Amino acid sequence: MTDLLDVPEPLSKAFAGAICDLDGVVFVGTNAVPKAAETIAAAEAAGLRVVYLTNNASRSPQEVASKLTGFGIAASPAQVVTAAIAGATRLATDLPPGSKVLIVGHNGLIEAVKEAGLEPVFQAKDQPVAVIQGWGPNVGWAELAQATYAIQAGARYYATNLDKTLPTEEGFAPGNAALISAVTMATGISPMAGGKPDPAIFHLAAERAGTDRPLVIGDRLDTDLAGARAAGHPGLMVLTGVNTLVDACLAPLAHRPSLIARSIEALNWPHRAPKWSGERWVLADAAAWWDRAARAVRVQVGSNADQAIRVVVQAAWDAVDRGQTLAATSLPTGFY
Repeated sequence: MTDLLDVPEPLSKAFAGAICDLDGVVFVGTNAVPKAAETIAAAEAAGLRVVYLTNNASRSPQEVASKLTGFGIAASPAQVVTAAIAGATRLATDLPPGSKVLIVGHNGLIEAVKEAGLEPVFQAKDQPVAVIQGWGPNVGWAELAQATYAIQAGARYYATNLDKTLPTEEGFAPGNAALISAVTMATGISPMAGGKPDPAIFHLAAERAGTDRPLVIGDRLDTDLAGARAAGHPGLMVLTGVNTLVDACLAPLAHRPSLIARSIEALNWPHRAPKWSGERWVLADAAAWWDRAARAVRVQVGSNADQAIRVVVQAAWDAVDRGQTLAATSLPTGFY
């Protein structure tokens, strides 16, 4: 049985540090998530140490910090951990210093590989000992072909992350995994992947946050929340990005968040958990329950959408854990 965490004080005071995803949490493409800047500023004023963790390997920490500053969020490069940094760290562990690594990606990955003491190359004829692939806005056939040639010649294959999609202001675009599939189909070889949900990248970010029990904030169940659980950290799922309330209700145990809210704005609020009462999960004036006759979760929304979200999630998990079979059509939507 999985229960949501009950945190009676604001999350920004209950935790010493936070590991915050970017795409889908702080911004979506070129648009900031409403109230993200004010929320983070208030949380940091309350003493929370915030580190930003992204599977997007295209930007350097300096570029990420600059983008955040443009949204009114005070951030330094030291607060940013990218999948490129984690991938380059793994390469430096596996390979001798100065080894040639073929890069498929953008500036952030190139810089991270250089800083790890390795030599970036871009052609298979340079005889790299490894290939590392990360998402980049200009990655195309020519780059994928060079990676394919190098892997066919014996180079080890690494990936910064396996995100299937990338949220943008226009919708969900192909992510790194979509591009990796082309190389895998051509070579028959799958990469050794880092990034979220690999616990190592969360431990690296936790060190930056200065705490061994940070709060992880994310929008993706299979990366942010699965990674938080694998690393032993509580995870706050927000509904401003990829995954929905229905996804949270149907999530496998390993992907379930410890906390859930509509947006990052909840960082400065308590997170009270529902309680079981009279065949219902209840939180203030919100309630949810399993309707046996209809084989569906029902909800009494009440006055607070976040509270309604939590009772629905708890009722859905309870039903699944008791052996019920849920489908998307079994769940209430549209109330938040």
